[in-house]
Amino acid sequence: MPRAFLFVLDSFGVGGARDAARFGDAGADTYGHIRQACARGEGDRAGLRSGPLQLPNMQALGLDHVSALALGAPMDPQHGAQGFFGAADETSTGKDTPSGHWEIAGLPVSFDWGYFPKTVPAFPEELTRQLIEKSDIPGILGNCHASGTDIIERLGQEHIETGKPICYTSSDSVLQIAAHEQHFGLQRLYDVCETARTLVDDLRIGRVIARPFVGSSPADFARTSNRRDYAVPPHEPTLLDRLAARGSRVFGVGKIADIFAHRGVTDISKASDNMKMFDAALAAMQRGGDGDLVFVNFVDFDSLYGHRRDVAGYAAALEAFDRRLPEALELLEAGDMLMLTGDHGCDPTWPGTDHTRERVPILGTGPGLRAGSVGVRSSFADIGETIAEHLGLPPGPHGNSFLGALRPDA
Repeated sequence: MPRAFLFVLDSFGVGGARDAARFGDAGADTYGHIRQACARGEGDRAGLRSGPLQLPNMQALGLDHVSALALGAPMDPQHGAQGFFGAADETSTGKDTPSGHWEIAGLPVSFDWGYFPKTVPAFPEELTRQLIEKSDIPGILGNCHASGTDIIERLGQEHIETGKPICYTSSDSVLQIAAHEQHFGLQRLYDVCETARTLVDDLRIGRVIARPFVGSSPADFARTSNRRDYAVPPHEPTLLDRLAARGSRVFGVGKIADIFAHRGVTDISKASDNMKMFDAALAAMQRGGDGDLVFVNFVDFDSLYGHRRDVAGYAAALEAFDRRLPEALELLEAGDMLMLTGDHGCDPTWPGTDHTRERVPILGTGPGLRAGSVGVRSSFADIGETIAEHLGLPPGPHGNSFLGALRPDA
């Protein structure tokens, strides 16, 4: 029985979403705009990187063909791809992490999440009152839309002095709570977040996220890898549930287990940054057996560079990932499939700090799988259904497998 390895480059969109205008994102293109900015020298940063974007391994699999497909541009026939490639539209109503990942795993989100308004305060007075009372905290700081790193820098010292956790949100359906690991306590932060989770259920908020940080002043405050997401569980079985029910192992690397409310994930690995995440992914690939799935989220692209509109940082992170891709390719055995994709966009050249509605790439390979285009798919769910068929599962209710196009006799 084969194995499957699914790597999600969090926020790595390729533009061209058919409904981008409805989200105010017509023209957003994370990959394309980073590549263009680097070609103009706008991705240069002393000591980090310079020059055109260098992604030879993903480009060999067909990344530039993906970009052309997504944008409806002609492909260069002189440069064939060594892997299979395509792009996918999202059918879920949001452009957030849970919606993207659930749809990738074969479960589009057809309902609307709840969101907090872009006002100050952002949270309903009753929610704030109950959170303070039930958590036995002296109050909260923030209560607004904000970038996580910025608000910790701005309010971290006051948090330490007052004991009030920092509460903020974004354009996602989320309540984020930041607190100092030593001064406030990590377990206490988790307890507050668990209380918050019960309070926001009626508001249809997708996630409550614990954002622990360390440091002694704004100059060295830094978020840690002890982040924890408290997500609404999926409303139907996902690819992960289907595999676990069969007895297969599902290795969730990074925040995968949190995104799926720990449902269907049998083995959990976490790490503090993309490169350590890659180490954990390689270890999981080596442990995986017949019929198993290794599902990895590389969050730094989104959290450190996309939201902060850091073109040079995003470009450097892509190049670092690409340099390590051969390590994963070398672990592929007969019957294996490796697929790379994204869960939404977060164009670092776009106004604001929010995610952007974009198509996501489909890049993959495996011994015996055909190279070439799988086209523009109508749903991220096609990714999950392709993996499901590859791993021997019966079809699910959403999405259409493109595995047939990858068979040698196709």
